Amino acid sequence: MIINTFRKQLARATLSIFCMGTVFISCMATNPPYTVKHLGDNQSIIRIEDAAKYLLIPIEEKAEESWIKMVVNNQEVQSMHIRLAVNQIDYYVPVDLSAFTGKSVLFHFHNIADSAMGWKELKLSDTFDTANREHYRPVYHFSPQWGWMNDPNGMVYKDGEYHLFYQHNPYGSMWANMHWGHAVSKDLVRWEHLPVAIAPDALGAIFSGSAVVDKDNTAGFGKDAIVAFYTSAGSRQTQSIAYSLDNGRTFTKYEGNPVVTSDIPDFRDPKVIRHEPSGKWIMILAAGQEMQFYSSSDLKDWKMESSFGEGQGAHGGVWECPDLIELPVEGTNEKKWVLICNLNPGGPFGGSATQYFVGSFDGKRFVNESPTTRREPLPQWMDWGKDHYATVTWSNAPDNRNIAIAWMSNWQYANQVPTQQFRSSNSVPRDLSLYTFEGETYIKNTPSKELESIRGKAINQASFKVDRTHNLDDLLKDNKGTYELEMSFSNQDAEVIGFQLFNNKGEEVNCYYNLTENKFSMDRNKSGLVDFSPEFPAVTSAPVTSGKELKLHIFVDKASIEIFGNDGRFAMTNLVFPSEPYNRISFYSKGGSYTVSEFRVFPLGI
Repeated sequence: MIINTFRKQLARATLSIFCMGTVFISCMATNPPYTVKHLGDNQSIIRIEDAAKYLLIPIEEKAEESWIKMVVNNQEVQSMHIRLAVNQIDYYVPVDLSAFTGKSVLFHFHNIADSAMGWKELKLSDTFDTANREHYRPVYHFSPQWGWMNDPNGMVYKDGEYHLFYQHNPYGSMWANMHWGHAVSKDLVRWEHLPVAIAPDALGAIFSGSAVVDKDNTAGFGKDAIVAFYTSAGSRQTQSIAYSLDNGRTFTKYEGNPVVTSDIPDFRDPKVIRHEPSGKWIMILAAGQEMQFYSSSDLKDWKMESSFGEGQGAHGGVWECPDLIELPVEGTNEKKWVLICNLNPGGPFGGSATQYFVGSFDGKRFVNESPTTRREPLPQWMDWGKDHYATVTWSNAPDNRNIAIAWMSNWQYANQVPTQQFRSSNSVPRDLSLYTFEGETYIKNTPSKELESIRGKAINQASFKVDRTHNLDDLLKDNKGTYELEMSFSNQDAEVIGFQLFNNKGEEVNCYYNLTENKFSMDRNKSGLVDFSPEFPAVTSAPVTSGKELKLHIFVDKASIEIFGNDGRFAMTNLVFPSEPYNRISFYSKGGSYTVSEFRVFPLGI
């Protein structure tokens, strides 16, 4: 753990360590390196005469949000919204001052009472401690080092690196101040955190988008430039671009921003792909409750071609985060286009979810094939849990793979989940393909092969029959709450095939396959901490088409369970917050018996 160090003028500081959900350092100096002046009407200014690398600001999540302007040489260089601690300190967040070393920096705070305790607890430091202090920090799912995260965006592969950008609030663990956070990986599971890639500017906050490798320099920014597309979220939402010539380490914003505008209020999340048959770049934009398609030859000038959405799929909320990919159909030489459409609310179990449409795309118009084979245009869900949203794929992925990742939360309670140092993580990466059943085409989610690299030694259980119940204790001898299960079931005459993952505290997740209803369900009502939101306790269900056979592939991390059924023909992702790991499993049957023909557990770790 890094202990914060202070500059020379703080040499006489007295250091104290407090435990308020985090570790921080309290500074008491006879000559503070900053001055605070209260201006009345809940406004104050702080002046720092010799900036350290960071100003550490104490946060209280129940406090009202304040607006802060950062001023250098009488010019506003940054603004942000922060919940300055009023009555207690939940954690600290850093404001980077490294660009202004040796200069006078002024902060103008709005909407903070003069009596707030935070005024006396501000710190200057040359380091910021990011050591994990969270019980529910995932081990092999990506999460930010600190602060809030939602949609993955800008995902692109280049020169052996998978780039993951994401919606990020570096100034608190609740939604605000949207930046593009950034991390890179060579294997999709081990991630290196990098500095913020794209920060808010005069056009607004930086909402979701995408990135491409401009191999032929069509935009004129440079051959093989990474070109990012994002929504500038100001008083209206417009689309902007930025480019990088150093593999995503720094971005330059295009001086001609914005490049696409509209009079639609909800107009965001540009996804750009290359459509080789037409020789054009295609941009898909979420516009209210439809998707709009644009084309361009140079990534700068865009022409609207068509829209899609009326009478299609679910419309319980705003459509967001589109993607358009061409996928192979299993067992054929055919490929079909898939339009991914996230929406919030309107998911099958409340809140946010990911739907998709299978059809054709000719460079101008997407046509959904499902209404031609169905009496009603029913929604198709990519994942049947509550915590799988903003699903998008990597651009330029090797070997023509279509690798998707999602934000693993739900807008119903994302700001309330029981963590503080950070909030939210991503799903495991999944390779996408298509399969057909009874004349309909569906997405297949398969956990990406790279996940096998973090497996420990397998523990195998001989096959066994379940008539009423069958218990297995001690799944792992040293269970850290991160493991993988592979199970296969063969039914004899049971009406329900079920099992419970549980711990010694009586917390459990109940999973069951109802063969009468052809439905697989996960019940997390008693899974651990559930009372932080009335929408969190839930039972989620997925349709199953396998008859008497069922194969499950399950990934358990500190605070999540992802289940892939029948080689990815259905997927279910749900958060859970147990007080200790689920280390026991109890199988049960109703109406008859079944056999567990395969049972393996792998410890997982990085």
